[in-house]
Amino acid sequence: MLVTQQPILKRFWYPVMPIADLAVTPQSFQLLGEPLALWLNGVGKPAAVRDRCCHRSARLSLGVVVNDAIRCPYHGWSFDAEGTCTNVPQLSNGTIPKTYRVDAFRCQERYGYVWVCLEEPLMAIPNIPEATDPQFRQIPEFYETWHCAGLRLMENSFDNAHPHFVHAKTFGVEQEPVPPQPDSFTETEFGFRMRYVLPVFNSDLQKQNLQMEAGRTVRISEGTWFMPFIRTLKITYPNGLIHLIFTAATPIDDCSSQIVQFCLRNDTEEAVTAESVVAFDRAVTLEDRMILEGTDYDVPLSLSAEQHMATDKPGIVMRRKLAALVRNMGNKE
Repeated sequence: MLVTQQPILKRFWYPVMPIADLAVTPQSFQLLGEPLALWLNGVGKPAAVRDRCCHRSARLSLGVVVNDAIRCPYHGWSFDAEGTCTNVPQLSNGTIPKTYRVDAFRCQERYGYVWVCLEEPLMAIPNIPEATDPQFRQIPEFYETWHCAGLRLMENSFDNAHPHFVHAKTFGVEQEPVPPQPDSFTETEFGFRMRYVLPVFNSDLQKQNLQMEAGRTVRISEGTWFMPFIRTLKITYPNGLIHLIFTAATPIDDCSSQIVQFCLRNDTEEAVTAESVVAFDRAVTLEDRMILEGTDYDVPLSLSAEQHMATDKPGIVMRRKLAALVRNMGNKE
């Protein structure tokens, strides 16, 4: 599946960048091949328009914000959050033709990130109750480009057969390559929920992060997939610690994804530093990245194109649901 060839993917919300990145100047981002210019208005609300001025196609993201509008760096034309041209310095009578406009897109802030939806959304931005729970702290982890398909990362996130090999240095138990079966697996309209218990080993760093001395422990994990490329993984440890990971593989183009990851924990900075938490999760993600960037980015939705085993059920469901969505919209893979 080439993401830029599937119009239906434009109907989902994607996190595109930390909202703090817009504090000083407009920024650019490419979403599903669409160039975006993003900025903040006077009250800190984000806006997104096509990153091309309708006059001579200059990049609006290279401009500045004036009176809540983004001003083109080429001839000074300004556009508001609706894409309407609000000022043309060269027009003496002040009448601006209605054709002077650029495409604007739905844009809002959630969880400290700017989210964009290119067309009428099929579903809301995923709700994470822990994000507003005062017992939890949020730790930004990664914002970086990976050269892989978002679907590959999503499948990997629910693949319990790979940690014993890929993550042997961080938490995988090499001696137990056959993972336990999920306790539950429930499909939703635009995704699924999966609960499982996974035995893991504790590295010295993780012993510190978990505040436990045992060399091994178990993760009671609740994973949720939100179509097409977002997942949450809520891990509960025997001592009551909860480590919830949010990961999005926002599609830049057919072969690249912007990885947005943060975590929520019910502990404190005094007990475990954010730096230590990020260090462990960084080690894990680098192990995944090494593998995933070597995979084909054109992920086949047809189940006959690649071979499967029992532990691939989450990925099979993803492909089946995405294939049905594409088909129902009259498109082909």
